[in-house]
Amino acid sequence: MIGSDRIGGGRVAVTLDEVAEAAGVSKSTASRVLSGSSRVSAQTKRAVQSAAERLGYRPNRIASGLRTRRSNLIGLVITNLVNASFHVITEVLQQRLDERGYQVLLCVTDADPAREARYLDMLLDHRVDGLIIVGTGDNTEMVRQVGAAGIPVVNLMRTPEDVPGDSVMAADREGAELAVRHLLGLGHERIAFIGGPAHIDSGRDRYAGFAAALAAAGLEPDPELCARGPYTMAFGAEAARRVMAAERPPTALYSANHEATFGTLGALVQLGVRVPEQLSLVCHEEAPWFSYWHPPITVVDNGARDLGELAAEQLLRRIDNRPDHGDPAEEGVGRLIRVGSRLVVRDSTTAPRRSG
Repeated sequence: MIGSDRIGGGRVAVTLDEVAEAAGVSKSTASRVLSGSSRVSAQTKRAVQSAAERLGYRPNRIASGLRTRRSNLIGLVITNLVNASFHVITEVLQQRLDERGYQVLLCVTDADPAREARYLDMLLDHRVDGLIIVGTGDNTEMVRQVGAAGIPVVNLMRTPEDVPGDSVMAADREGAELAVRHLLGLGHERIAFIGGPAHIDSGRDRYAGFAAALAAAGLEPDPELCARGPYTMAFGAEAARRVMAAERPPTALYSANHEATFGTLGALVQLGVRVPEQLSLVCHEEAPWFSYWHPPITVVDNGARDLGELAAEQLLRRIDNRPDHGDPAEEGVGRLIRVGSRLVVRDSTTAPRRSG
């Protein structure tokens, strides 16, 4: 009977020997065909592929990985999929890595350091060929362990200190300056800021850009109009209510915490705030439906597609140049790459309404 090994007591696992016998070729020839080698004739290739399909042959990827020291798996650790940029980045990475024969293990942490640590452990156990991480910043020692195991690492959107690998970052500070200079140019001076926490790159850099643009205009951030907190809708709603309840409410708002923006928009609707008549609004990071909101929202586009493309390019370059595959000297060179931001002006920003 063909196939003597059973998987989980169920279906029979067909062996490579049986495929070779059915195709009338040697085991080594069958192996070359099924591994994608071009060193076989078209006729032999058709015979082996036909036999494998007819018998239902499935290659043993674990055994193959142990022989080649490759798993063809890439770990993608990301904080959430609420963020529209992360959606785009994930799609780009999936496509680019699939083109090179890699499968992506997607790990969504919900910004929970303990969950992130468990995922990093699992990815090490699975001998992934590479890691792309949008990290919490609380597991830098584990990320260092991944790098020490010879696994190439790309830090995406965030770059904690003393972690291995390349970093692909958005130009968050410059994007924030674009947003605030736009509002200042319209005549706004009381500009509110809703952003991420200071220990995260985007939270820190976007606030720095906000403050720098104000300083260039001879202004300072008003603490009553500034709210910084977690990347959640709940925080965005609470922050919007807080800044709009100020004794002197803002005439403009720069929402620099993308996940919080979804809560901010809902709160503004509930408060009856008219945009842009009462409040001009700029949001950081594009989302597909921002252009369909009423009114369409002015945004800082952080180049999510380019971020994904560069992250894939850098990781594949690292994999191709690992010590067991290329130039070992290349492995120790960490790169920081930033993708430029651009301002997309829509109808949510206008000159402030003058009283009297």
